[in-house]
Amino acid sequence: MTNGQLDWRKVIRTGLLVGVVMVFTSAIGMVEDFDERPVVVGILSLGFLALFWYVPRAAYKVGDEEVLEGMEVHPPTFQNVIAGAAVGAIGGVVLSVLVFAVNALDLRGVFVRLSPQLVKTLTFSESAADPNLAGVLVLILISTVLGAVGGGLHLVSDKLRRQIVFTVGAVVVVALLEDVISQILRTFGLSALVRAIYRDAALRLIPAIVVAALGFFVGGRERGGESRIRAYLADPDPTQRTRKSLFVAGVVLVIVLVAPWVLGSLLSEILATTGIFLLMGLGLNIVVGFAGLLDLGYVAFFAVGAYTSAVLTSPLSPFFNPEWPWWYTLPVVIVIGAISGIFVGTPVIRLRGDYLAIVTLGFGEIVRITFLSDAAAPWFGGAGGIRNIPGIPLGFDTISGSDPEYIMYFAAALVVLAAWVSYALLNSRVGRAWTAMREDESVAEVMGIDTVRSKLSAFVVGAILASLGGALFSAKLGSIFPTSFELLISIVILVIVIVGGMGNILGVAAGAVVLIGVLGGPRQPGLLQEFGEFKLLIYGVILVYMMLQRPEGLIPNIRRSRELHHEELSQDAWLGATPSEDTAGEGAPA
Repeated sequence: MTNGQLDWRKVIRTGLLVGVVMVFTSAIGMVEDFDERPVVVGILSLGFLALFWYVPRAAYKVGDEEVLEGMEVHPPTFQNVIAGAAVGAIGGVVLSVLVFAVNALDLRGVFVRLSPQLVKTLTFSESAADPNLAGVLVLILISTVLGAVGGGLHLVSDKLRRQIVFTVGAVVVVALLEDVISQILRTFGLSALVRAIYRDAALRLIPAIVVAALGFFVGGRERGGESRIRAYLADPDPTQRTRKSLFVAGVVLVIVLVAPWVLGSLLSEILATTGIFLLMGLGLNIVVGFAGLLDLGYVAFFAVGAYTSAVLTSPLSPFFNPEWPWWYTLPVVIVIGAISGIFVGTPVIRLRGDYLAIVTLGFGEIVRITFLSDAAAPWFGGAGGIRNIPGIPLGFDTISGSDPEYIMYFAAALVVLAAWVSYALLNSRVGRAWTAMREDESVAEVMGIDTVRSKLSAFVVGAILASLGGALFSAKLGSIFPTSFELLISIVILVIVIVGGMGNILGVAAGAVVLIGVLGGPRQPGLLQEFGEFKLLIYGVILVYMMLQRPEGLIPNIRRSRELHHEELSQDAWLGATPSEDTAGEGAPA
């Protein structure tokens, strides 16, 4: 919308974009693969949810009107519905072109997932031989209706719009988290309730309606829960603040202690993996989020910790095998991690930005290739790695990967330690030096901050935390190989920090839960195992979306959030507006 009028060029562009997104989703096989995973029995499958989810979103966005400061605000009209329906219709027509193209041409030489089966799925046909024309029209009609619904959301109140979105989200989340909910209910002896709620891992219709009603009610409540929690913890009375903080910490501790036995082995395994990645994320957050040093080779420190622990504990270590207990290796892991941090940090002291990222990327690959090389095989096993790594001795038993509940406890303990170290350092003189260096390194040097020492300290602390994660990783798996420390691990950890919120400890935790706990790691399963083949694609989509719509992250650092605040960007845009665009700003201050 422009000045309250329908911008048809924008509508057409958005509709074509919607069509491209739906064609791409179909071409990569997501619709076919996910169509076998129902969300609501007999009504909605995950395949069609993946196909159509973007239609109402784009239809709603096409009706947005950017109102700069001092300009007139035009109320939404029925034109928003027309624009949304047009976006959906154009997208549906583009998708229908794909249907006929797949039926008429053999495109599988280029796009292997474009098959007659896709035509059958998209057109609701019994046979894949010919596209069902009525099915194609239904496809366009569904897209048009969803577009109209998205555009019509402008006409309802903010509260009702929030309720509708929350209702749909609640049904989808409860359906997709069937494994978690079923496991919890079975733990408490409610298997009959599981059968009443789910059938073939999908929500039954009546429970879906109940979930939708609850979501509609909860979505209509006033926001501000996060603010109330912060206000509760930020009591002006130091005694009360300490007491409340201890109470919250006790509740979290009880949840952590009980969770493994409620969730079961599979979910505990996922949480343990999430904890290891979170530990590395907290370490990288010190380097990137606190100190502003872009490190793309962070997995090197993870590998150093894993190999150090493996060499000292495994009887099959090729060169040196003292067979120490895991506990004895921790001080050595910390020392070796600190040395590796100094080793990597010293040559890059004077580098900034892209140059720093490229050099650290090179160091990460050097470490991986060194462990993989035949020259280092007499010390580190080469491509064969190091096997038969014992677990963590507790006196009465030895904890290993076959005990995910106990591994989760160790991961949680190391995460708490890393969070405490991060918080303590951030509020210390070192942390303030990191913050100043991140904002402007040249100004920090002029103000008397020793940037060399600050950079090295950031690399050392980050390396130690990653090394501890590597030590736990080796004990958990029982064997390590150079292929476990590829570049993709560094990228995923960086994405966790960016998506969660750079510089914020809770933000990094949220990023690890969303990306690793829900989607899964590069080679580790997550809660939504259906997305295993497409998880890297989804990583990319989430990262692009966050950079465009919420660059400060899910739970942003307050300082960074203020830097990227939308109102400030709008003010800058208003200052650059032309007189024809600014029809009501003559009296606004310059």
